[in-house]
Amino acid sequence: MQSHRNLDVWKLAHELTLQLYKDTATFPKQEAYGLTGQIRRAASSIGANIAEGCGRGTDGELRQSLQFAMGSATELDNHLLLARDLGFLDTDAYAARLEVVTRIQKMLSSFIVKLRPAARTASGRPTRGQ
Repeated sequence: MQSHRNLDVWKLAHELTLQLYKDTATFPKQEAYGLTGQIRRAASSIGANIAEGCGRGTDGELRQSLQFAMGSATELDNHLLLARDLGFLDTDAYAARLEVVTRIQKMLSSFIVKLRPAARTASGRPTRGQ
């Protein structure tokens, strides 16, 4: 397996996490263990799951970790919407962060598809075009 640090999706997730740590530093102090923590955990979980999957031994384990990363990205999408609606994140920052989350989701989806085992016929041979 290659290093997670070489993957564009991991690099993008890492940069997003750094940005969100800066963004959430301005959230109300009473949110430190609420929405601030949830956003930070969901964001950091994306990159952590990608890294963990790269450290595993099989494509199946990597695929499962990428699916966990996708779940964290979707969770982050929800938390960012809540932060915007509560007025903790302005509309422009929300739109910019959501654009990156969407890019990450698309990259993860493509990666997951590439790792799917080829469909096989009843004889055990791979089907054409897969």
